[in-house]
Amino acid sequence: MVNTILLVSQIRCPLCGHRQKEIMPTDACQFFYECKGCHQILKPLAGDCCVFCSYGTVKCPPIQQGGDCCKANATKQ
Repeated sequence: MVNTILLVSQIRCPLCGHRQKEIMPTDACQFFYECKGCHQILKPLAGDCCVFCSYGTVKCPPIQQGGDCCKANATKQ
């Protein structure tokens, strides 16, 4: 059985509630995201690797595959 990796996630801003569908990168973590509603810059919650894992309806592609995402890169930023 092959697992299908989803590349679209809907990010929900925790500040204003705005929802926006976005295509997730497959080759990098997205550590920052500017809300299209209130223009606040979102960062991942503690323990999450990217904004999709914190605020999205779908986790990032590396997490979907059972990996660590960009754990090494997220700790550098």
